[in-house]
Amino acid sequence: MSDFWIYFTIGLKHLWNIHAYIDILFLLALTVPYEFKSWKRILILVSLFTAGHTLALMLSVFNVITVKENIVAFIIPILILIVALFNIISAGKSGKKDSITFIAILTSFFGIIHGLGFSNYFNSAVKGMPTDKLLPLFETALGFLVSQIAVVALALLLAYIVQTLLKFSKRDWILIVSSAVAGVMIPMILQSGIWQK
Repeated sequence: MSDFWIYFTIGLKHLWNIHAYIDILFLLALTVPYEFKSWKRILILVSLFTAGHTLALMLSVFNVITVKENIVAFIIPILILIVALFNIISAGKSGKKDSITFIAILTSFFGIIHGLGFSNYFNSAVKGMPTDKLLPLFETALGFLVSQIAVVALALLLAYIVQTLLKFSKRDWILIVSSAVAGVMIPMILQSGIWQK
């Protein structure tokens, strides 16, 4: 049981550190259009993120695929920017609630890219043959899922407080949060090491 807790904690702490703010911004942009009553859609999106993350981590553990860290560091803010811009464009439109297909695909892809970025840390932290890493991988994924749900719950609570107590409209809240997220991502993209030779 102690091994489970070690790997579960690795996944749990992955989002709860100062360097994971970009992941938190993604989850914030992902959930800002939704309310607590949309918990099923949110759970689907968070599960897709975790599934993509876990799949990529597994492929990396078995050396099926690897991606350079500078490419991952470049793609991640682009994907977050796309989610934020999608929110801005569709804020206040009722059609957004009808389908989550675009965001679901984007979330899955984000999970895959994010998992590839996490793979270097995971492979250095967990020693042994690839088959020895499977159980720790799933234990880490469970911790990662729990931490995502906690971040999403806090984001939804914040949205509820801002919209109820401060009387922000849902549309305005979506625009403010998504614009702030986009404002953080654009400089990250422009300052990415991928532009340098």
